[in-house]
Amino acid sequence: MKFQELLTDDGAVSPVIGVILMVAITVILAAVIGTFVLGLGEQTETAPQASFSFDYVDDGSSDNLTVTHDSGQSISSDRLNLSSSSDFEYYTGGSLDGTSNSSKTFADMEVTGDVTAGTSVKVGGDFNSATFRVIWTADSGSTSATLQKWSGPDA
Repeated sequence: MKFQELLTDDGAVSPVIGVILMVAITVILAAVIGTFVLGLGEQTETAPQASFSFDYVDDGSSDNLTVTHDSGQSISSDRLNLSSSSDFEYYTGGSLDGTSNSSKTFADMEVTGDVTAGTSVKVGGDFNSATFRVIWTADSGSTSATLQKWSGPDA
């Protein structure tokens, strides 16, 4: 066999490379379309970084708990939820509101706009064995995260 003929005889190489390229392009195209159709390319919201403190006072007849945003990012009041293992009422105008719930948004507790450092809510009830959580929920409602947790003295 002549070496010159070996280098110039490439009749079968072109169709094989063509088929390999077509298969590769088809697989890549299917992967990209599948990603968008299944929603795998969607961006998910990440939980904000914020710190909350809890100030508990037991005055004998009723327990009081003040939840204060200490530091971190500002968060929309309708995206923050105060949730408890026991029912509570929130303070409005210096007295309890009269409706007992185990979960309320900061917006429901008359905090308007964004919750920033220094913003607080005060709740009353029997909290000796209760556990409170400050929970953030994404705009879409599909993602949530517990930002801070507090447990009563007997919990």
